[in-house]
Amino acid sequence: MKKIFFVAALTLLLVSCQDKKQTEVVVEETQNENPYASFGDSIVSEGALSSTEMMQKFETLKEGDTLDVKFKSSINSVCKKKGCWMTLDLTNEKETFVKFKDYAFFVPKNAEEKEVIVNGKAFVSIESVADLQHYAKDAGKSKEAIDSITEPKVTYSFLADGVLIAK
Repeated sequence: MKKIFFVAALTLLLVSCQDKKQTEVVVEETQNENPYASFGDSIVSEGALSSTEMMQKFETLKEGDTLDVKFKSSINSVCKKKGCWMTLDLTNEKETFVKFKDYAFFVPKNAEEKEVIVNGKAFVSIESVADLQHYAKDAGKSKEAIDSITEPKVTYSFLADGVLIAK
């Protein structure tokens, strides 16, 4: 009787170890399936507008309006000093300038040309010459390019609280 009990206990132990290993593998595979690195607040990719749909939304905004939205695009440029801003492609050679809520997080400085999903507030702003020159300097533009900025610019802006960047 003791042998039967011992064999049964040993079998249960082995089965529970196998189940744990299988569970660990499933969890690891699930984590590896996420194609995005996350920054800021946790967001999901589902329900994101396309960059074309986002451009249509921007065109309806006036200075002072805000719109809570999530959209998918590609990264045109990133701040080379800290990763504290990025520009995203819209349509017709337009782009949106993205900053991060409360300066609470940054993105990788080498994230250019990657797919991105941003969640937050879209708005239209007018950027001063001084700000535009500062951003150009941070982007590593030449002195000539920086000095050529002489007029304010209407900017499609975005304050992101969560960002997903394709791995």
